[in-house]
Amino acid sequence: MTAPAAPAPPEYPDAIDAAVLKIAGVVVLGAIMSILDITVVNIALTKFQTEFAEPGGQPLLYSTVAWTVTAYTLALATVIPLTGWAADRFGTKRLYIMAVVLFTAGSALCATAGSIEVLIGYRVLQGLGGGMLMPLGMTIMTRAAGPARMGRLMAILGIPMLLGPIFGPILGGWLIDNYSWHWIFLINVPIGVVAVAYALWALPSDAPEPSESFDVVGMLLMSPGLALFLYGVSSIPGERTVGSAKVLVPGLVGLVMIAAFVVYSFRPTHPLLDLRLFANRRLTVATITMFLFGAAFFGGLLLVPQYLQQVRGETPLHAAYLMVPQGIGAMLTMPVAGALADKLPVGRIVPFGLLLITGGMFALTQVTAETSYWGYLIPVLFVMGLGMGGTMMPIMTSALKTLTHHQVARGSTLLNITQQIASSIGVAVISVVFTSYLTASPTAGAVLAAQFDPAVREQLGAQGLAQAVSELADVYGKTFLIAAILCATTLVAAAFLPRRHESSHLLDDEAPAAPVVLH
Repeated sequence: MTAPAAPAPPEYPDAIDAAVLKIAGVVVLGAIMSILDITVVNIALTKFQTEFAEPGGQPLLYSTVAWTVTAYTLALATVIPLTGWAADRFGTKRLYIMAVVLFTAGSALCATAGSIEVLIGYRVLQGLGGGMLMPLGMTIMTRAAGPARMGRLMAILGIPMLLGPIFGPILGGWLIDNYSWHWIFLINVPIGVVAVAYALWALPSDAPEPSESFDVVGMLLMSPGLALFLYGVSSIPGERTVGSAKVLVPGLVGLVMIAAFVVYSFRPTHPLLDLRLFANRRLTVATITMFLFGAAFFGGLLLVPQYLQQVRGETPLHAAYLMVPQGIGAMLTMPVAGALADKLPVGRIVPFGLLLITGGMFALTQVTAETSYWGYLIPVLFVMGLGMGGTMMPIMTSALKTLTHHQVARGSTLLNITQQIASSIGVAVISVVFTSYLTASPTAGAVLAAQFDPAVREQLGAQGLAQAVSELADVYGKTFLIAAILCATTLVAAAFLPRRHESSHLLDDEAPAAPVVLH
């Protein structure tokens, strides 16, 4: 009896058609919820300090309320490794809808929290849903686009990734000023309802892969190991030293578990994270480049709004407005970079974006307490936005273009984990560097105390306060220099990105015996 022939790979039009845009709308809506939530909560931390104050009225420590952000990040990191397996097992449509429902339910519960401990717990629930949205969204868009349209589609997905950090603080500040902190969570509820209804209508039904055994050992090693490692890294700024037990114990235990997972992961046929994908050179180079870029850029980016508020005395809302030019720059270059990524090797695109970002970061080393906004800072942020728009999504496009249909879910999972770890490490490193410089300059540290204590302001006097602010600006300049050097190292990895066309295998069936069915 003759075996049935394997179905031919799907054919896709070259233009971005309405069918793909319909699917892209679902993914962008989910990504907006997940990414916006991270940045909206950042601006509410000071409010949480007083809202959940101690019984005697003493505001909570910043390091305590910061766990509302850290808990969400840790939940993201824990669930991301499971996404590739779950997408194969249950189907991307069903899993995506479930992730939106979980995220929306967590948002509603956060608004009911009566204590900081309860809020942190509900943020974990939110993160379990939010962690699946981005890797699933990348999988859905990659499968829908086909290799020839990947760059343009990834540019669409990159919009919320860039605009979230820009407009999230603006939205958060407006909601808190005009309503209450509860609305930074409640706003997700109607968006989530719309997202579920839209997904039910727009996403095509997909048949799950033939059942694979779940990698229990891999999950017990990787997910807790990753969470412990990031917990240790996230504790560095609060402890102000890497030598603290709160940093070393979970960090080292997490690293040992991750190392054990790496050794183990090559044994099972279907590991939790398929590290065999790194045999694909393009994926490996893109992942390394993304790691260095994420650590350097997102770590340095954290400093800009802090500089605007602590040195220049801007309100959080006004500081957010001043960051908008960066988002505008990214919006201008991202569609162009996406279209070019479909026609040119990314090795001829990404280095130009990285040069703009690195140059902008070096320019920020010159900031002072009187730096002109329109004459210097805003143009620098705009240029950095131009660079970011031409960097991140082309790197992802390069990584995913050569993966087979079955590998897409697992490849996007690897990329999302890489980005999560990189940004966490980058923020921790830059925070420690900044704290070290600040500790070495007690006068600069007095500026922060003066913002909360009138007695300190009176003691410093006008001249002393001006001198302290100048020294604080110098601390920021020195820290920006470290971030700029880290950005420059990314250019080394980017030099190995493909500079000539390579064949794309995306959506080709891996083997005739087990074709992937997508309706």
